[in-house]
Amino acid sequence: MSEYPLRERTKQLALRIIHLVEALPNNETSRIIGRQLVRSGTSVGASYRASLRAKSKADMLNKWKIVEEEVDETLYWLELMVEANIMPEAKLKPLMNEVDEITAMMITSISTLRRSNHS
Repeated sequence: MSEYPLRERTKQLALRIIHLVEALPNNETSRIIGRQLVRSGTSVGASYRASLRAKSKADMLNKWKIVEEEVDETLYWLELMVEANIMPEAKLKPLMNEVDEITAMMITSISTLRRSNHS
């Protein structure tokens, strides 16, 4: 297991999103939502990776908050795809579950880091 399991998971998330967007219907709405999804979904991993190079706990906390925002935005675009009938929920559910798990891990990490700063 990697020393930073989220590093690999967030990269895999980005790759899954890229493949999903490549398979979207060829229409204006799908292109617009797909573009937003690729931006937020790939930013999750890039921002997490940047957090591993943080200069301080405060810097890491700020970077983790960015990861949390990006992963939440990613879920928003996935939910929108379902509700706009661009993709069936059954097809996106495993990806949405992964996004939920990464979100939970980030929230836990942020809480733990905040507590350690107050100790």
